[in-house]
Amino acid sequence: MYGLMINDNEQLEIEYLLKREMEEITFDLGDHRIDSEIKAAMEERYVVLFQLFRRFASREECLQYMPKKKKQN
Repeated sequence: MYGLMINDNEQLEIEYLLKREMEEITFDLGDHRIDSEIKAAMEERYVVLFQLFRRFASREECLQYMPKKKKQN
């Protein structure tokens, strides 16, 4: 496990960057031109970003960005 010491401004910047990246991934997942394998990789990345985001954000914010459950075929 790693530790990280950051100040309040740095925390806000990290939250902003994570939110922006997760929103962009969400937008791109709706694009029908993107291959399903690429979308799967994007979904995996989203989960990793969300796990980082959970460490900084409030419960309410986390609920907003919670990853969608995959549909099982």
